[in-house]
Amino acid sequence: MNFGDIMKMQSAWRQFNAAHPKVMPFMKAVDQEGIKEGTILEITVQTPEGKRMTSNIKVQQSDLELFASLREMKE
Repeated sequence: MNFGDIMKMQSAWRQFNAAHPKVMPFMKAVDQEGIKEGTILEITVQTPEGKRMTSNIKVQQSDLELFASLREMKE
């Protein structure tokens, strides 16, 4: 990733956080509680028409390793 791409991502991330201010505090609270193997992560999407789609995953050790790698990239 070049410097220009990094700057675009940072700008997009700032915009996202400004538009959705509750997301990061929620993620920090989840992180403080600790995601462990066996934790269920669920996401629900609701369209403007009201259609709902839900999916979930049961966290595995490999997922925890991916999360750790992503956390290291952030730092």
